[in-house]
Amino acid sequence: MPSPNVHLEHIEDEIFNSGIDGGRASINFIRSLRDMLVSGSKRSVNVTVKWDGAPAIFCGNDPETGKFFVAKKSLFNKTPKFYTSIAEIDADLDGQLADKFKACYNNLKNIGIKDILQGDLMFTKGDLEKQDINGESYETFQPNTIMYAVPSTSKLASTMRAAQVGIVFHTTYTGDSLMDLKATFGANISSLKKSSKVWMDDAEYNDVSGTATFTQKDSAEITRLMSRTGKVFQKIKAPQLKKFLDMQNKIDAGLTYKTYHNSKVREGTNFLRLNYKKHADEYLKFVEDKMDTQIGKLKSDSAKKTKQKNKNIILTEVRKNLLLLKTLVEFQALINYAKIKILTKVNKASQMTAMFVKKGNGFDVVAPEGFVAIDNNLGGAVKLVDRMEFSLNNFTVQKDWDK
Repeated sequence: MPSPNVHLEHIEDEIFNSGIDGGRASINFIRSLRDMLVSGSKRSVNVTVKWDGAPAIFCGNDPETGKFFVAKKSLFNKTPKFYTSIAEIDADLDGQLADKFKACYNNLKNIGIKDILQGDLMFTKGDLEKQDINGESYETFQPNTIMYAVPSTSKLASTMRAAQVGIVFHTTYTGDSLMDLKATFGANISSLKKSSKVWMDDAEYNDVSGTATFTQKDSAEITRLMSRTGKVFQKIKAPQLKKFLDMQNKIDAGLTYKTYHNSKVREGTNFLRLNYKKHADEYLKFVEDKMDTQIGKLKSDSAKKTKQKNKNIILTEVRKNLLLLKTLVEFQALINYAKIKILTKVNKASQMTAMFVKKGNGFDVVAPEGFVAIDNNLGGAVKLVDRMEFSLNNFTVQKDWDK
């Protein structure tokens, strides 16, 4: 059964997702990104801009019937759900969501999609709003966390105003049936028909300003950082890491290190100034507090006794692995530090639109949601996101659309 490309992992989390192989992959991604920004030559990685759209739209022709369809993530249900007509959309959806899918169906079916594409819907007709921001007039749209703003007098704004649908494609699916689709990161839209009713982009990263390149000094700094990262990586023993991750996979999701780490993102922790030992030790306290809360909610003494026993087992395992966890936290932090240095560069490239997040009665300028690094040799992908900026905003800012 195929699965949709709906969740990319942060590059610094790969060691917690895939163990030693994940850690090695994250190092190789960083080195390839460094080389890309230095030389601009043929790359082992490709980078796409991670647009912050919603909802996810899947569209194309059913490989077995040839009928055009649009779909939500339910395309990948055990029994795929998709819509091949306006009547089918009306029978399953209502309100704003139905209107958006009908707009996608009516307009995307005419642009000659051959395979099945996944994209993020950025706007439909009526979503664009004219706003004055810092004394300038913009056409704005906010599909999710980030508000995108295009100068009202620009050609791009004129194109968007005429469109019925605005979408950014980022993943291609191929297969002989909907049950055996294979995902490939990236989408080539050059062969699609141009239509005034559809504004579309393929998310490909292009440095049109020429400023997002590494100097010799920048490259040397990343190289030194990755040398240090490699030395930390060598301290991590594969068998012990595997046992720790096996334990993480068995406990409640709310007790895992990744859940704890995300809680620190919500708190606004500065991961560039992290005390590795303290961060590891506080995970132990996090687990203890969570399990004490769970125990306190139980009614029977026998249930409490069983939960307490389970708590003791988990805490013992965490304590046994605190030295390993400290090393993992250091490795994670170094990968994150290198990622931020790369993001600082790529964010200097000229962007198609200005980006803001709503804060009270005003707006804060922000960078894109992030970028996706795609391994052209192995086909994997990770996301490059500044968790101190976008991820915190994603947890906290007011949204007008719920994915």
